[in-house]
Amino acid sequence: MVKFSKQFEGQLVPEWKDAFVDYWKLKKDLKRIHLLNVHNPNKNINNQNNFIANSIKYSLDKFSLFGHRHKDHGAIQVHMKLTSLGSKNDLYETELIDQFGDNDATKEFFTCLDSQLNKVNQFYRTKEKEFLDRGEMLMKQLEILSQLKIALKEQQRDKEISSLDDPSISCTISEEDSTKDGAEQENDTDETTKGKTPYLDSPGSEDLGKSMKIKKEDSKLRSLSSRKFSCQGKNLKIHIPLTTPSRTLSAISYLVWEDLMNQSSKKCNLEGGKFSFNKTRLNHAEKMIKGAIIELYKGLSYLKTYRNLNMLAFIKILKKFDKITEKEILPIYLRVVESSYFNGSDKVMKLADEVEEIFIKHFAQEDRRKGMKYLRPSQSKDPHSVTFFIGLFTGCFIALLVGYVIMAHLTGMYRPQPDTLYMETVYPVLSMFTLLFLHFFLYGCNIFMWKKARINYSFIFELAPTKELRYRNVFLICTASMTVVVGVMFAHLALLTKGSYSFAQVQAIPGLLVLAFFILLVCPLNIIYKSSRIRFLRVLRNIVLSPLYKVVMLDFFMADQLCSQVPMLRNLEYVACYYITGSYKNQDWGYCMRAKHYRTLAYAVSFLPYYWRAMQCARRWFDEGETSHLVNLGKYVSAMLAAGAKVAYEKERGIGWLCVVVVMSSGATVYQLYWDFVKDWGLLQTNSKNPWLRNELMLRQKFIYYFSMALNLVLRLAWLQTVLHYNFEHVDYRVTGLFLASLEVIRRGQWNFYRLENEHLNNAGKFRAVKNVPLPFHEVDEED
Repeated sequence: MVKFSKQFEGQLVPEWKDAFVDYWKLKKDLKRIHLLNVHNPNKNINNQNNFIANSIKYSLDKFSLFGHRHKDHGAIQVHMKLTSLGSKNDLYETELIDQFGDNDATKEFFTCLDSQLNKVNQFYRTKEKEFLDRGEMLMKQLEILSQLKIALKEQQRDKEISSLDDPSISCTISEEDSTKDGAEQENDTDETTKGKTPYLDSPGSEDLGKSMKIKKEDSKLRSLSSRKFSCQGKNLKIHIPLTTPSRTLSAISYLVWEDLMNQSSKKCNLEGGKFSFNKTRLNHAEKMIKGAIIELYKGLSYLKTYRNLNMLAFIKILKKFDKITEKEILPIYLRVVESSYFNGSDKVMKLADEVEEIFIKHFAQEDRRKGMKYLRPSQSKDPHSVTFFIGLFTGCFIALLVGYVIMAHLTGMYRPQPDTLYMETVYPVLSMFTLLFLHFFLYGCNIFMWKKARINYSFIFELAPTKELRYRNVFLICTASMTVVVGVMFAHLALLTKGSYSFAQVQAIPGLLVLAFFILLVCPLNIIYKSSRIRFLRVLRNIVLSPLYKVVMLDFFMADQLCSQVPMLRNLEYVACYYITGSYKNQDWGYCMRAKHYRTLAYAVSFLPYYWRAMQCARRWFDEGETSHLVNLGKYVSAMLAAGAKVAYEKERGIGWLCVVVVMSSGATVYQLYWDFVKDWGLLQTNSKNPWLRNELMLRQKFIYYFSMALNLVLRLAWLQTVLHYNFEHVDYRVTGLFLASLEVIRRGQWNFYRLENEHLNNAGKFRAVKNVPLPFHEVDEED
């Protein structure tokens, strides 16, 4: 049977852990009382006599004719008081009536118990108000959306639109526009929790499409995603975030056009213009409201869990207290807990039922089963066959790897002066897949450790619970893929050694392997984790097209992974050049090395991940306006300068360029180490109770953090190999390069854990357990 403490820890909301009952502290206080009672047997006899007397009194009160009990008859009395005049935050304080074995320890226990009850009530009130306010806003958003849909349909029916392909609600442009920037939109969470978010008044039942007016004024680029219009005498603003290249480019073109025109000509040209509120914009607003309702329902479900688990915790701890002290405290204190605000309020339950009905009506076409799939997505468990195949493929991979190593050793392929053709053409394929699936394997280890440490990575990455890859799925992909790769490499080496086939046919095998993996990655069929493959491709698209796409956590997290995979990208580029140009047919493996455009592209690949990451920092600064993103951009610029110095040193090996490499790489390393430890991991806090760490740690053993910091420092210095030119004896230099690249991948793997740990603690510090989706419609004052 699972202990309640384990069940409690496993079911609580991770970001709200500090707001739950501190069950473990209460258990420690009970253990202390128990130890004091054991060392004082005389008091235990008195306690037992008191327990019998109290039991008789409790029974008589329970079965009395009038059923009336006085609070003075109990062993304790709980008082309720208000913090201030007119305040709704009631506080509870327990007074001991009977004598206990150790009054001081018992007083300390009940003081802690009262504080936990007060904490739970206060947090529940705060979150309940936040969700109720959010629910009221969403109801008004839906009302506005419904009115706009009706207006659009009426204009379609009356044929008052100018284009059948793009039906729209037209309204005249005047002199104002939205002044709210993207940074304010990003901070809607804080405004909502503080109660500062403006509520929308209901727009009336008349046709909205007949009286809308757009107002316009000079504004920054980040506010160009908003449009303000007047409806029924109320100024409403629609905000569609610049999340796609089309919206970003249109906003930039709008700003450029505005700068080119002077104020007078702008007024002349815009007077009487039309703003098209089209169906596409309306659909996007509907999606935003739908996502906001789903997140609201998730938050309400979390609050239900919060109430139920805390109620169970109070019952369990009071039962333990009665068992240790042999007194009847549970019925007395439980009446107080049951009548407290967090257990007595039913507003959350009513709002959850209302949200269900509204969502099913508006977004599920009255289909309850379909609607509940969105509101309560079920997580399917991994079948036992996944674990079986992981073991099977692991065994096959090890056997094939041993066979490949033995054959490579017998043929002398990896010696310092090997068959150059094999190492230049085939080995890059094996190296590329090794680095890729090593990184993927470490990601599976990260998922396992995040789940063990109760780090909510799914929420941080905004992954769908029904489609996310679990660590077993990741391990299955890694073992199966590497089994195929090593098996193909083994067969290729065997055919190459045997020499019974033509050279072009044998050399085509590694290229076909790469092509097969690429086709599988972009395959549109619903096989082999299609949803995860599509999400991966979308993230890559967002990275490559930075800064046109809005940057989310998963995007810049993946871009950081690419910064550690520069050797893999260079191998991929070389392999693509070797097979696309047909060099494998005539054994001209040096063509891609001699071609000038290839060399230029090869150098560019070394810069691209850092460039993409720098552009993401620029986009985040543009959206949020925080200067810390510009400082982070400087880190990637320093990495690009260091990479450029290394490239120049590889071309011209002189003492001058060597000094430049040392200076630039040292500066970039110090910059990166500072950002790793202080910003990404949140460590090196001088006033922390854990020396040189931080106050909150997810891992119990502190030495793990110190070891990880030292390991990160050592692995960050891998660039010294460029200066020292160290190679392993009796092994080709390319193998040394693969080993050093693997160390960087391993460093990134451990960096991932602490990066998400710090992000999770930031969310927990703000009690942020659900995503606050920005709403499309906002009411603004005429003066604004």
